[in-house]
Amino acid sequence: MSSSIPFERYDEEFLSLTEQVTSKLRTLDPAANANANDNGSSSGLPPTADADLKMARNLLLQADDLLKQMGLEARGVEDATVKRDLLGKVRVCKTRLANLRDDYEAAKGFVERNSLGLNNGADSNGNRNNNNNNGGGGKERLLGNTETLRSQSDTLANARSIMAETESVALEITEELGRHRETISSAHGRVRQVTGMTNRARRIVQSMGRREVQQKLILYGVGGTILIVFLMLVYGMFK
Repeated sequence: MSSSIPFERYDEEFLSLTEQVTSKLRTLDPAANANANDNGSSSGLPPTADADLKMARNLLLQADDLLKQMGLEARGVEDATVKRDLLGKVRVCKTRLANLRDDYEAAKGFVERNSLGLNNGADSNGNRNNNNNNGGGGKERLLGNTETLRSQSDTLANARSIMAETESVALEITEELGRHRETISSAHGRVRQVTGMTNRARRIVQSMGRREVQQKLILYGVGGTILIVFLMLVYGMFK
C-alpha cells in the first residue's frame, strides 16, 4: 500500500485546490451576495470579482494538471485492487472538477453580463429599466458572440486535453506491450535452452544404450571364447 502514498498527497492537494476554487466562486454567486443590493450594489458582485474569477481559472488549471498526474500515478500501480480503488478516486475527482468548471463558466458569464450592464434588468419594484432598452439588443448580441467564442475555445482546449490524455495512455500501453514482449522473448529463450538440454540428454541416453549393447556383445564373445577353450582342454585330456 506504500505505493499509494504519493497518490494520497496528490488527493489532499487536489482537495485543497477545489476548496479554494469553491471559495472564489462563492463570492461571485449573485444569490449569495443578494444582500449587497441593500448597500447600493445592483449586481451583488464584490469589487474583486475579476481578480477572483482569474484566480479561480488558475486554480482550475492547476487542479486539471494535478488530476492528470493522479491518473498516471494510479495507472502505474501494480496491485490490481489498489489500482482499481485509485482509479475510482480519479473518476470522482474528474466529476468534481467538471462541476467546478460548470460553476466557473456560470460565474464568468454573470461577470461578463454585469460588465455589459445586462444584470440590471429590474429595479426594486420589479419593473424593467427602460433606459437600457435601446442598447440591450446590441449588448445581447455582443454577449452571445463572446459566449460562442468562449465555447469554441473551451471545446478546443478539451480536445487538446483529450488528445494529451490519449497519447499518455497510448504510451503506457506501448510500454506495457514492450514489457510483455520482453517477457515472451525471455520465455522463448528458456524454452530453447530446455529443448537443447533435452536433446543433449537424449543423445547421452542413446550413447549409453549403444555402449551397453557393445559391452554385452564383448561379454558374450569373451564367454564364448572361454567356453570353446574349456571344451578343447577337456577334449584333449580324454583323447
